[in-house]
Amino acid sequence: MWLKSIVVAFVFQAVLAGLVHAAGPFGTIHVGNWNGGAYTNDSTGAFSHCAASTPYANGVTLLVGQDSNNAWLLGFANPAFRFKKGENLTIDVTFDGQAEARLFATAFSEVMVSAVLPTTVARAFQKASLMVAVARGTPFQFSLTSTAPLVAAVTNCVARVKADGLDKAGDFTKVAAKPQAAPDKQAPPAASKPGRGKSGTGFVVSANGHVVTNNHVIDGCVGDIKGNLTGEAAMVLRVVSSDANNDLALLQAPSTTTFKDFARIRDRSIRSGDSVIAIGFPFHGLLTSDFTVTTGIVSSLSGMRNDSRFLQISAPVQPGNSGGPLFDTTGQIVGVVTAKIPVLRIAAATGNIPENINFAIKTGALRDFLDNSVVPYQTAEPKGGSRPPTSPATRGPTRC
Repeated sequence: MWLKSIVVAFVFQAVLAGLVHAAGPFGTIHVGNWNGGAYTNDSTGAFSHCAASTPYANGVTLLVGQDSNNAWLLGFANPAFRFKKGENLTIDVTFDGQAEARLFATAFSEVMVSAVLPTTVARAFQKASLMVAVARGTPFQFSLTSTAPLVAAVTNCVARVKADGLDKAGDFTKVAAKPQAAPDKQAPPAASKPGRGKSGTGFVVSANGHVVTNNHVIDGCVGDIKGNLTGEAAMVLRVVSSDANNDLALLQAPSTTTFKDFARIRDRSIRSGDSVIAIGFPFHGLLTSDFTVTTGIVSSLSGMRNDSRFLQISAPVQPGNSGGPLFDTTGQIVGVVTAKIPVLRIAAATGNIPENINFAIKTGALRDFLDNSVVPYQTAEPKGGSRPPTSPATRGPTRC
């Protein structure tokens, strides 16, 4: 019953606001683009769950909740869905192209399905930056942002409502800090332990040291974000702005640092079949400490489900390439590498192994993002005979 109230509150709020009978939300959950609160059972009026949702450009609203028994649930809603109420179906989910799970979902209305998340899947969701869900052979891609603080806020909501009641519902986003245990003098500090933090790639777009990367690379980072050009000492980068919807983030080097070399954005649209070059730092700490170069072509001028914000490219990319520059053969930026298709999950859903399917954010979205961030950048017409610049490709954020 409680899932019905989420659909009304989040999916059709503007249309059916006058018909909402379920109470809620009580209090607020606001993390990034996620919004929600505490809700009651439609029939009894008793507290039933806490939840939050966010809409995606693919038309699907993703819903994450935890009920009063501490069970996690994941819901998918779309006015274009056509399910039979009570219908059961499987949803295969893949996180960052690696972790895989099969969910058993139930349609609570024509436009929404929900599934209980096993603890291991809930943890994978919390840590992932990209989720692909396949239902009835149709894949849906979700760039996951702010999921770690979201899960913490939802958990906090359930605990506080169960302890204090709905009358004291407030801002559940503010999670009380846990007291830190006394440090173990024999153990090295956490930052020095290998494998901590996240890594990615970025590139400099201004003489003032503005660095472009993916939002999912820096999302959830606590503490310093560090990056360095090849062969140079790491520097602390500050976050200037971010755009979770288009998966872009802008960082800046210290004001004492100036850059003679920075990337120029191609002023002419790229075409299907044009050659492209991706530069980045995949599997940082495992492969070479220098950047790697891969080549391919523009396979399509749109991404998953005809998303026109993205290019589909055949140049191989791996974890750690995220946020890296995509060049044309004359050295101009034509995109920002953002994701690769989850090969194992698509193979399981279709019976075929996809090859050389990766994605980059187009320069139109990049330029709009830089304009909105009031960052000076340069454009250029492609010229023959030059090589793609390597100095604007910066490792980082290597650790956060």
